Amino acid sequence: MLETDLSLLIDAAHEAGRIARGFTGPQARVWDKPDGAGPVTEADLAVNEMLEDKLRNARPDYGWLSEESLDNTDRQAAKRVFIIDPIDGTRSFIEGSNTWAHSLAIAEQGVVTAAVVFLPMRDKLYHAETGKGAFMNNAPISPSMRSALTGASLLAARPVMQPQHWHGPVPDVSRSHRPSLAYRLALVAEGRYDAMLTLRPTWEWDVAAGDLLLREAGAITSDRFGKALLFNNPDPRLSGMVAGGQDVHAQLTQALSAS
Repeated sequence: MLETDLSLLIDAAHEAGRIARGFTGPQARVWDKPDGAGPVTEADLAVNEMLEDKLRNARPDYGWLSEESLDNTDRQAAKRVFIIDPIDGTRSFIEGSNTWAHSLAIAEQGVVTAAVVFLPMRDKLYHAETGKGAFMNNAPISPSMRSALTGASLLAARPVMQPQHWHGPVPDVSRSHRPSLAYRLALVAEGRYDAMLTLRPTWEWDVAAGDLLLREAGAITSDRFGKALLFNNPDPRLSGMVAGGQDVHAQLTQALSAS
């Protein structure tokens, strides 16, 4: 019997974890990508090679978008597409941290329908599929339903809090940070933080899986301007991302400057 998209992603995520743990983080070979695109390691490429082989052989009619694969226009013609970050938080992996993740998603006509975020060093596997809720290690998760932005816990990089990004005063929130965007989104989906915000152009592979986790958990997601997120775009960059419970999400998007 053909395995479901979600079971395929879960199995692939576990295999990715086994491969990545076979490298030693600080001792893995590292080099810089062209045009200041950041570091990549031999572990990223080994995981990507396995994922592309396994997933594309299982679903040859699906398109492919991955941080570590050369992009082409073929995916635009596919009804469904894999959106993959082999190791999200590569810098954390290089440093020997345990907060890097594998982020695996499938989008159908621009909307994510199956998603997995796996942190092998923390033994935390988040998963979701359309209409069936979101889970962490098979336990249902739900977001914070905090009503007030003031005093909320926000996952964001420090530059986000600079005054030029806001209509009025910078919101009085408790800011924290995690290097992996996928993990930040998962933490909001399970209610450990009230919201997540990034304003920079955001690669689809960093947030596709987290988008579905959040929506299935009961949170709201959008770009920085409050527009719904759509994936498999010709240019796979989104206009930032805002995620949180309904009230906090609305207040964040209203408070942000449009520039």
